[in-house]
Amino acid sequence: MVSASLTTVVKNLERTRARIAEAALRVGRDPTTVRLVAVTKTFPVDAILATWDHGQGDFGENRPEEGAQKVLETAARLPGGDMKPVWHMIGHIQRRKAPLVLEYFDVVHAVDRLALAQKLSALAVEAGRELPLLLECNVSGEASKYGYAVAGWEHDADIRERLYAEVAAVLALPCLRLEGLMTMAPLVDDPETTRPVFASLRALRDALCEQFPDAPLPHLSMGMTDDFEVAIEEGATLVRIGRAIFGPYNL
Repeated sequence: MVSASLTTVVKNLERTRARIAEAALRVGRDPTTVRLVAVTKTFPVDAILATWDHGQGDFGENRPEEGAQKVLETAARLPGGDMKPVWHMIGHIQRRKAPLVLEYFDVVHAVDRLALAQKLSALAVEAGRELPLLLECNVSGEASKYGYAVAGWEHDADIRERLYAEVAAVLALPCLRLEGLMTMAPLVDDPETTRPVFASLRALRDALCEQFPDAPLPHLSMGMTDDFEVAIEEGATLVRIGRAIFGPYNL
């Protein structure tokens, strides 16, 4: 039996999927080009399994320890077979916790410095696996945000050159597959005001593709509960949504 609260979660999931599709169609995009990453931080495995049973395959966690525990518990409660969830590490990563991330997560969104990329590369080489990752970029300029400081990159050649050098160094590391960029927009009442942030990240990704033509960067991880529709209109391929599906965080 699915409890009333889990029934609500499933209904929220369906509403969120519909909103994603509508946002994509508004700008002539195929809705299947947008992947929903259900952000499960602070929520129980029961909620994860309820969405899994209704076709949700991608899940995001902010903290390596909490995420690792959920990966294990979820795997233990799922039936055997080839299908398994894809786990995304979407939060800031301390270098000393990189081993947990490498062991338990499939994709990393928030690589924000070369030293972290180097650590993940060394661990991936040791584990004999390839790790897909995205570089977190602070395009809004907010001091509270993590990520490469690239606000104003469009008009500042020094910012561009520094980032290009970092990207070149990451691309040279073994066992890492750079797949795109990630950002967090400011928390605002009107989601429309986040549009320039998302447009800037998309333009930065396009500039990097020109600079590194042999390194396709298909993904833009941007947009959360309050602004994901605007992010999709501006090109998001990965949206990280928690509250719209699961309700308020259990802090």
